[in-house]
Amino acid sequence: MFARKSPDPSSSSRREFFTGISARRYVAPGVERIADRLAEPVERSAVPTGGDTVRLTTRAMACEFTVIMNPGSHEGMMQASDALDLVHTLDHEMTVYREDSALSRINRAAAGRDVPVEARLFELLNGCRDLCHATHGAFDPTSGPLIALWQRCRDEGRIPTQEQIEACLEVTGMQHVRLDAEAKTIRFDRDGTELNLGGIGKGYALDQVRQCLVESGGPDAWLVHGGHSSLLARGEHNATGGWPVGIGNPLFTDRRLGTILLRDQAMATSGSNVQFFRQGGRRYGHILDPRTGWPVEGILSVSVVAADAATADALSTAFFVLGVENTRRCCDNLGDVGAVVIPFPQRGRLVQPVVMGIPDEQLFWDTDQVVQSC
Repeated sequence: MFARKSPDPSSSSRREFFTGISARRYVAPGVERIADRLAEPVERSAVPTGGDTVRLTTRAMACEFTVIMNPGSHEGMMQASDALDLVHTLDHEMTVYREDSALSRINRAAAGRDVPVEARLFELLNGCRDLCHATHGAFDPTSGPLIALWQRCRDEGRIPTQEQIEACLEVTGMQHVRLDAEAKTIRFDRDGTELNLGGIGKGYALDQVRQCLVESGGPDAWLVHGGHSSLLARGEHNATGGWPVGIGNPLFTDRRLGTILLRDQAMATSGSNVQFFRQGGRRYGHILDPRTGWPVEGILSVSVVAADAATADALSTAFFVLGVENTRRCCDNLGDVGAVVIPFPQRGRLVQPVVMGIPDEQLFWDTDQVVQSC
């Protein structure tokens, strides 16, 4: 199912830029914005900073995917273009917004029979089940009916009733998904159960981009992001020992709390600072607890650092749901996973990030905006 397909028209356009002066136009002078922000100095002179980069961008999964590289040969740009083509293939296979996608076919048929699943997609679904179990249901790729209910009610200017939420909860939960590892088939044990990979799809795509770049002998150092919220870094940039990436202030989105240095790591961020609505004088965020069906309260944002982007993507939402202490327990149990959790401030406009499993030397905070990292 994930076999490479013919390049989309945008890939031909990208290739046209790979010669002569056109390629040089992709080299931006000065400090670049990597993901949301390629780090600029905060307070200390020791804060790693960004330099010139070369980047290629395509649009898929309703966001921009960008490969960012150190200035170098045109060959690396060709390999990056090929890797971006793969994202379009994955988008077509994993989306629920196309009736002919593999995931849509599963959702239509799996409640009535065993449905064969291509090996790589099966592996991803099996990983989703493991992450759901590890997070005690805080990450749940079957929560689409709940999300659709809240979106519909938001458009109607109302809050769902508890009865409506309970009806959705009856068909959500990975316990309703049967995966046969030997036959590579899937089956739902209830009508109305469906899968939606929006909580892990971008991260999975970044992991596939990494595999494509490595197997093709691509550049040694790069950073790739999907929609700015999911990133994957390899090697280093500007002699910093990694790729410096800004951590946004969830209260003031035009400000940067600090910088994190990523090397051979992925990072994903989830937050409620932008997508929310008010009803009856109360604020409701867009991130739902799939176990209760209600929006999560008390957390502003969560950033997760992991070895692979799919894990970071899934856990950023799960940790948002779990809160500080349960996230700490998950980090301890999972290993090789770190997190920065930012709760709503108790008073004032300074935030207090709670850092778990990330070495101090990897983080550089703006002390004018942070009470104290812990």
